[in-house]
Amino acid sequence: MRRAITLLSAITVAAMGWTLGTAQAAPTPPPPPRSVHETSFSAEQQRSALRFWTAERLRGARDMTTQRQTGATETRSSVAAAGPRVTVPPVSAPPKSVPTSGEASPSAAASSPTPWTGGGLISTTAGKVFFQNASGGTFACSATVANADNKSVVLTAGHCVVDAGTGEVYRNWVFIPGYANGNRPFGTFTARSLFHLGQYVSTGGNANWDLAFAVMGQVNGRSLVDTVGAQGIAFNSPTGRHVHSFGYGGSAAEGNGERLNHCEGDEYPDAGRPGSTMWGIDCVQTGGSSGGGFLADFDTSNGGGYLIGNISVSAGNNEYHPTLGNEALDLYRQAGAA
Repeated sequence: MRRAITLLSAITVAAMGWTLGTAQAAPTPPPPPRSVHETSFSAEQQRSALRFWTAERLRGARDMTTQRQTGATETRSSVAAAGPRVTVPPVSAPPKSVPTSGEASPSAAASSPTPWTGGGLISTTAGKVFFQNASGGTFACSATVANADNKSVVLTAGHCVVDAGTGEVYRNWVFIPGYANGNRPFGTFTARSLFHLGQYVSTGGNANWDLAFAVMGQVNGRSLVDTVGAQGIAFNSPTGRHVHSFGYGGSAAEGNGERLNHCEGDEYPDAGRPGSTMWGIDCVQTGGSSGGGFLADFDTSNGGGYLIGNISVSAGNNEYHPTLGNEALDLYRQAGAA
């Protein structure tokens, strides 16, 4: 059964007036909403985030889930038309970083979350995100390292970065690549900048825009990519392909958020929500998997592929991802230059 969540939208309109006779200056129209929003953290804020995330706080963080939204939907025409396809290749991890597994790779027909036992690049580039909101609550999401110019970018969900209802950007934001059972095999990377789309907040959380990028600091003088490698990423890519998703779902069947899980399937469009540009598969991961990567052209033998979206909405037995289009490409380029 395929279901979808209805989310909000908003439209901004401006007008220009004229008078007869002597020409007068037209009123200045309000500036359009900014598409890219960046929030930066000082070196002291990053050090504070690192101190904040003790083992006890990691254990106590709640799994972030999407909130049920109601209201008008956004029309498909309001989402920018697709542009040229842009792909950035994966980067292999340093040889000592990539774990191998004595177990067979997961079945090519997984239809419910299963533990990822295939090792490879995804086992180092997928990781767990932890952050705090303004009222002091602590939460967990998932993210994936994406190859970028500054070697420091991860892709996650917009709702793991900002509260769409208030515009509050979360703090004490960290990423732990390769997280497993409380272990931090490559250290804890603190965010120095968070990037989200203005449309996600202006629409009150429309999942078409539910994506974000974080720029991470270094650990022991090394960048994120130099430490664990990176997945490729693709924009304006073909849809309807066989895809894989990875995340840290918090249910007991998924290991209570303590291990990396895997889904795969042939993706299909979200037909249940008018105006949706999302695509999904017949597999669902629970809270905590939000922000985990959807990958196409994924090679199970080495764990590498191309990010085409992130886990955003789960409904019934299905999970959906926003597509990475022109707006996502602009967001990514600015994150990669930060």
